[in-house]
Amino acid sequence: MGYKGPISQRQRRFGEELQRLRTAAGLSAPEAGALVGMKGPAVSHTEAGRITLNPDRLETWLDAYGCTDSAYRRGLAEMGQSNGKGWWSEYEGRVPDLSLDLAELETRATRFDNFETLYIPGLLQSPAYAEAIYKDAYRNGRWDLATAIQFRMDRQQILDSDRQFRFVVHEAALRMQFPGLEAMRAQLAHILSVAERPNVTIQILPFTATKKPPSAGPFVVCNPGCTDLSTIVLDLPGRAEHDGTAESIAAYGWKFQQLSEIALPAVDATSLSSSRNSWGLLQYLLYPLQA
Repeated sequence: MGYKGPISQRQRRFGEELQRLRTAAGLSAPEAGALVGMKGPAVSHTEAGRITLNPDRLETWLDAYGCTDSAYRRGLAEMGQSNGKGWWSEYEGRVPDLSLDLAELETRATRFDNFETLYIPGLLQSPAYAEAIYKDAYRNGRWDLATAIQFRMDRQQILDSDRQFRFVVHEAALRMQFPGLEAMRAQLAHILSVAERPNVTIQILPFTATKKPPSAGPFVVCNPGCTDLSTIVLDLPGRAEHDGTAESIAAYGWKFQQLSEIALPAVDATSLSSSRNSWGLLQYLLYPLQA
């Protein structure tokens, strides 16, 4: 059965994984198709994310491809059988497709690692800060500003789950004042509030860091419970790039770990008020904004 509408990132990734497994097993598309009663072109369409795949056929292929990792098989099956529907579905046609893809990725993830440089991470943004981010890009454009802000706020409901969220934010993002002093005051206070959640870890990478950061640009690592099925999201001008190659998953996992070690200790309201930890630095930056 073919998909209707645009092919989502999840559908593309599912197809890419099938193609990678088949190629590694040394089978051609016609040979793989013969195993499940499909012709070569249908296999190609499946690997391109254009048509769905029967669960029994998936199991047959995974067996033939020599895939024995139970977590990977389970994760791939869930990816292939998902109908792609969720709370974000009501926003179809009202926000960019890349925003819908990100919401679906976040919902599938059991661990979410995010490094940001100049902007506060979307899952930590206050409404006023989000408006300052969007107002120029959405002015007289295709998308409605109020809808974009509401979508971002709805995304944040996932923080109420038992998933693990880790953020490393550069100090530069905390010092930006383009939203205005009042909005930044509320934004910093909001970060301190969110950091109290047991499943959220927030660290600040200070200007005073003495080690070279392993990444100069922001990125997100969405892990759905199987590292091999993780997705790297790179926020590029006007688009988002998704990468699920083993090399990138390993590289960005290492980068985030290194950033965590370079950054100040996580925000913890029970720690001593000191600019040498993330909580203290946030308080230090918040103080002059309260005048």
